Parts: sequence; structure tokens; C-alpha cells
Amino acid sequence: MPTRHSLPSFLIRWMINTIALSAAVQVIPGIHFTDGPLQLPAVALVFGVVNAVLRPILTVLSCPLVLLTLGLFTLVINGVMLLLTARLAAIWNLGFSVDGFWPAFWGGLVVGIVSLMLALLVSGDQRPAPG
Repeated sequence: MPTRHSLPSFLIRWMINTIALSAAVQVIPGIHFTDGPLQLPAVALVFGVVNAVLRPILTVLSCPLVLLTLGLFTLVINGVMLLLTARLAAIWNLGFSVDGFWPAFWGGLVVGIVSLMLALLVSGDQRPAPG
């Protein structure tokens, strides 16, 4: 059963994904978004679902590579998630595309960094003040 905080948490995560994908589109040549402003949140939703469903499976299956590369293989997983999102976005005509593995790799890095920074900014320090 969903908790009271799950819906706001989902919406915040969705907004973070939308902003992070927008940053990747702006910064990485080879990542394109051609539709209106309402389509990017739809792409972020697809990205979130792809990450929620497939990332754990890929991480478990590639665990030896992740360990061997001291976690750097997760950047490849991020790129694969972005490529898959672009494929699904093309099927659903959402105007999001990635030109190949390397733009997806660098885009995954940008999305990861922006998402981390925004998540840290949003979460802040939730502990009560001493006193």
C-alpha cells in the first residue's frame, strides 16, 4: 500500500528526471529533443519506468563487471538506459532521440550528475535541530 509520502516523492523524482534529461539535451551533441515542452515530462516518465524496471536487473547481471571496474560499468548501464528510453520514445513519437552509444554514455553521465545534485538539493538535511 502506498504511503502518504510516495506520491510527492514520485513527483519530485519525475521533475528531477525531466530537468536532468533537459540538461543532457542541452549539453551533449547527439541527444535531441524536437517536440513541445509537454513531451519532455513524458520522456522523463519513460526514463523513470525503464530505470525502475530494468536497472536492477542489469546491475545484478553485470555485478562482476561493476565490481571489476570499481563501479565505472554503471556508466555503461546509464547509457543503455538512455538508449532504451530513446527507442521507446521513438515508438511513441515523443521527439527524443540519441545518435548512438557514446552520446548515450555521456548523456547518462550528465543525467546522473544533475539528478544527484538536484536530489541532494531537494532532500536537504531532514534531521531536527538539536535542542
